[in-house]
Amino acid sequence: MALPCGLRHTAGMDRGKMTGMSAWTDTTAREALRKIFLAAVAAADPRVMLADHLPQKPRGRCVVVGAGKSAAVMAAAVESAWPDVDLSGVVVTRYGHAVPTRRIDVIEANHPVPDANSEAGAHRVLAAVQGLGREDLVIALMSGGGSALMALPAPGLSLADKQSVNRALLASGATISEMNAVRKHLSAIKGGRLA
Repeated sequence: MALPCGLRHTAGMDRGKMTGMSAWTDTTAREALRKIFLAAVAAADPRVMLADHLPQKPRGRCVVVGAGKSAAVMAAAVESAWPDVDLSGVVVTRYGHAVPTRRIDVIEANHPVPDANSEAGAHRVLAAVQGLGREDLVIALMSGGGSALMALPAPGLSLADKQSVNRALLASGATISEMNAVRKHLSAIKGGRLA
């Protein structure tokens, strides 16, 4: 039986001895695991897989918004998949993670503690989804880091307040689910407020 990465499973087992296959060593096991990991990463690459998961093309325009460390790559993949669709929008990604796009703006911001660009990006995302009609489509591209990268303080809070809370959460050892449960209550965009 063929397995990923050129490995083979053989049915011949003779009292604990494998036949038709070399014995596993630390080196061969690490190499097999490395190949499996690289194959999984390649299969999840938005430039490869995103097009097959897009909805039906809209009759109107399409606004793409998003946040996360993969947001810019995903935005570029949407542009490549739909060259004939009236696309616009904005995504927020981590510094150093921007990729070239033609129709979707990419804003770089700080992660894991938000900065002024995180707040400006959140304002731009909210503005991008205003004034849409029935024929229009919004595609929201979210990936890891999006909560910190798109930070819009709730009324009565400042960016400095959110930064302080975020630093405290990071230092507390809270899980990402616990951190996000707190963040959504301090946000003017998270917790369903983008919709």
